[in-house]
Amino acid sequence: MKTIILIGLVGLAAQLVDGSLGMAYGVTTTTLLLAIGTNPAAASATVHLAEIGTTLVSGVSHWRFGNVDWKVVRRIAIPGAIGAFLGATVLSKLSTETAAPVMAIILLLLGVYILVRFTFQGIPRHSLGKPLGKRFLSPLGLVAGFVDATGGGGWGPVGTPAILASGRLEPRKVIGSIDTSEFIIAVAASLGFLFSLGSQGINFAWVGAILVGGVIAAPIAAWLVRHIPPRLLGASVGGLIVLTNVRSLLRSDWVDVPSAVQTGIYVLIVVLWVAAFAYSLREYLRDRENESSDAVTALREEQEAAAQDADAGEGRAAPTPA
Repeated sequence: MKTIILIGLVGLAAQLVDGSLGMAYGVTTTTLLLAIGTNPAAASATVHLAEIGTTLVSGVSHWRFGNVDWKVVRRIAIPGAIGAFLGATVLSKLSTETAAPVMAIILLLLGVYILVRFTFQGIPRHSLGKPLGKRFLSPLGLVAGFVDATGGGGWGPVGTPAILASGRLEPRKVIGSIDTSEFIIAVAASLGFLFSLGSQGINFAWVGAILVGGVIAAPIAAWLVRHIPPRLLGASVGGLIVLTNVRSLLRSDWVDVPSAVQTGIYVLIVVLWVAAFAYSLREYLRDRENESSDAVTALREEQEAAAQDADAGEGRAAPTPA
């Protein structure tokens, strides 16, 4: 019983972080299941089955708070589902030990970029409101879905930083859209696992505990991300990306670092992360009128309307074919 309660609390905490920052649900819960002896395929299957419920509630909550860009969801979800299904069906045969450090380095660089950009510049405004095309979102969804299924988590850590770095969508819309599209990814991955594994190794009591915890946390997280200023949200996400991927690198076969040194590195990153957040908070308070979530949303809508008017004007001015 204690194990079930613990797993439920982890599901709650993981969904609170994931729904607020756009990542870490799968990584957190899968890590716990692996730590108590679950094999990788069964752990990932358990997490994805629970995610069907948590992502559904999370998506509805984000939609109710206006955190979802449905064009992004449509363009990224289907390729993501294909990648997740493929990843789930080949997990038992595929070794990700070599690929994981490479992915960690890429995500680490993105995390540093996001942390620095949002800390010192705030929300990028020059590209805000520009559409995200299929040429960008489709490959991103395919890769993120595959990584998510094979690693037990990865949809948020891959998708969130990539879209944030584009500067075309404010952080709350990025997080809401990624969380909402994850429902389709969870369904596809679960189908892949059920076809390849059946129910072997899946503890449905654990699935239920993770699901209950996540469902409780999802509306709270969606409310938080609607009200946290974009500058602070970007700094928070960037720091989380840096910390989690440095951890992945230090635990890989590529790096042989004593545990004491690893601890020192983690402490240094946390200190720098806190300092960056404090600086972001100070800059936000200096210009709260332009840095608030509502102000950034209004700016994006204004730029989108201006772009639509410009496109309509070009259409009216185009000569009629003979």
